[in-house]
Amino acid sequence: MPVAFSPSSRPALVSALTTTPFDVLVIGGGIVGAGTARDAALRGLRVALVEREDFASGTSSRSSRLIHGGLRYLEHGQLHLVFEASRERRTLMHVAPHLVRPLQFVWPMFDHARIAPWKVRAGLTLYDALALFRNVSRHRVVNAGAVTAIEPALRQSGLRGGAVYFDATTDDARLTLANARAAHDAGATVVSRVEVNRLLLDTGAVRGACARDVLTGRTIDITARMVVNATGPWSDTIRRLADPDATPSVRGTKGVHIALPRARVGNTGALTLLSPIDGRVFFVLPAGQTTIVGTTDTDYDGSLDAVRATPADVAYLLRSANAYFPATALVAADVVAAWAGIRPLIGGDAHHPDALSREHAVTFTAPGLITVTGGKLTTYRVMAHDVANAAQRALGQPVRPADTAHLPLPGGAITSMDAERDDAEHRTGSRDLATHLVFRYGTEWRDVWSLAEHDRGLARPLASPLPDIAAELQWAVDHEMALSLGDLLIRRLHLAFETADHGRAVAQAIAAQFGWQNTEVERYAAEAHAIFGV
Repeated sequence: MPVAFSPSSRPALVSALTTTPFDVLVIGGGIVGAGTARDAALRGLRVALVEREDFASGTSSRSSRLIHGGLRYLEHGQLHLVFEASRERRTLMHVAPHLVRPLQFVWPMFDHARIAPWKVRAGLTLYDALALFRNVSRHRVVNAGAVTAIEPALRQSGLRGGAVYFDATTDDARLTLANARAAHDAGATVVSRVEVNRLLLDTGAVRGACARDVLTGRTIDITARMVVNATGPWSDTIRRLADPDATPSVRGTKGVHIALPRARVGNTGALTLLSPIDGRVFFVLPAGQTTIVGTTDTDYDGSLDAVRATPADVAYLLRSANAYFPATALVAADVVAAWAGIRPLIGGDAHHPDALSREHAVTFTAPGLITVTGGKLTTYRVMAHDVANAAQRALGQPVRPADTAHLPLPGGAITSMDAERDDAEHRTGSRDLATHLVFRYGTEWRDVWSLAEHDRGLARPLASPLPDIAAELQWAVDHEMALSLGDLLIRRLHLAFETADHGRAVAQAIAAQFGWQNTEVERYAAEAHAIFGV
């Protein structure tokens, strides 16, 4: 019988780390590490993945939640990246249609904007071309009246017209989790809460890692013929375990987002806008009952373990949003949540962080150690493919790519999203709940809902009027390796991002549901404070 991806199987997985001679050890459970572990395992390699916290606990759960071609990268001439990202957007909508879904954007054009209307139109034409005209739909130019009809609350003063185009929205943390689960299902040994503190060396080559099981304090040696450093912003930390004199290779830039009550902002959908402060592109994005506004892009050289949105970051985003929704008069008290992540970009000499390339690099930073840096959420699958290719070559094996472009991620084998939602509505009696479950779990919504059918107490809403139900907590613990309140409220569900108290009102009851001690509630309060700063 396959080992379950649950806390009950974790001791066996930790034991396997110490007894299995692996071909590849992946350090880092973000989107790139999880994708790499899946790709390599599907090629038949013996793979381990360790993550010192939870899957997607860093940058991979603090993005704009977009899978996009990167329209704004056209300004900097990054045509290859846009082409690649546009292809990946199409691929991910195919292999995970529940997690990566089309999203219509409006780009309103105003008088005296930094980017002239003709440049926007030309850019969108090129954007369609780089997607080989295979996006959900081609862009269309609309007049001011049509823009106002789509977004009635948008400022009308100076509005000259606009354009409508498509990208895709995602759940970044759950996309990462889906890859971690898929790696596990493909035979990889995938374990969170295992921290690497030393690399194992043999005649100067990296041959594994010495790590600590964070939950038990046990020290474990993991042997592997190749080690992959997929730790994102922490890449240089791991590189220096092999070479203390290694020069920095990552330039970290901070991206901040805020969530606001959607009713306060007044947007009906997604918008691409230019900040009146510095002219950079930012987004206004629908996210359930909230609206996400972001992002910033500033150099960051502080502690990677204490990244937060500052009052200045929040003020910048509020001022930018207020310029386009003048009736709102948004203030800091309106902010439901504010969070920040660090983009691990390839170090460069571009004066402004916004101009840094989002391309990625795969390098041998020491014998036996592959480091992957740069990239973006949208292109994680390409990055994983390139890393697995490099690992197979280094192992002296023929390169046999895995078919990750066609194999569905867990829950992703969907023929018709509408049919899934109709079936879910019939079973649950609620269109809103049906949509929520299908978009979060794909075909696995049936398994989640069956828990509620067998125990009606698990059908209860966790924080009404949000659609989350108690059955999702049980599913996360039994099948998604949720080990803490933070895993549940921040990354498996999004209550921490969608409630003003970041889920604290329900934390005690959830801890009791799983027999967790009060210390777990205290740990959650500390984690929420570290992320949201309150």
